[in-house]
Amino acid sequence: MTASTDLATGRLATPELLRSVFRQHAAGVAVITAAGERPVGFTATSLNSVAAEPPLISFGVGTGSSSWPVVAEAEHIGVHILGEHQQELAATFARSGADRFAAPTGWSTGPEGVPVLDGVLAWLVCRVVARIPAGDHRIVIGQVVTGDPAGAGRPLLYHQGRFNALRD
Repeated sequence: MTASTDLATGRLATPELLRSVFRQHAAGVAVITAAGERPVGFTATSLNSVAAEPPLISFGVGTGSSSWPVVAEAEHIGVHILGEHQQELAATFARSGADRFAAPTGWSTGPEGVPVLDGVLAWLVCRVVARIPAGDHRIVIGQVVTGDPAGAGRPLLYHQGRFNALRD
């Protein structure tokens, strides 16, 4: 039996409470990309598989992010699952104001014109089927068009505000 929690000491809902709780949740790290006048991209830990038939994914994106105006109009987006060797790439795509597609970032124009990053564990190109308002974010739902799961390595994780690797 586990120790009981004193529910009377719970804190009222605030953005900081949500952040504090989700720092305890280990999440996979992905980079979402889209093509605009210039390519855009951002690091996401909110990636989810939604359905197998049809194959659907979802992720959240802040409406105040520099990538949002392009993602808001994009017909297709790229989803990249990062490996533990890609901590710096994850940090670059998470950094505000960074030139995310400049060297040393390796990428090419993929299917549907979507930027596809080099060296990732797996990638998908998805057709955007919905953008659902959710507070100061939008939940984007994409239907998988094509992809490649053949990258080598182990996944990069995000936990306690840091990028981490799996431990056996």
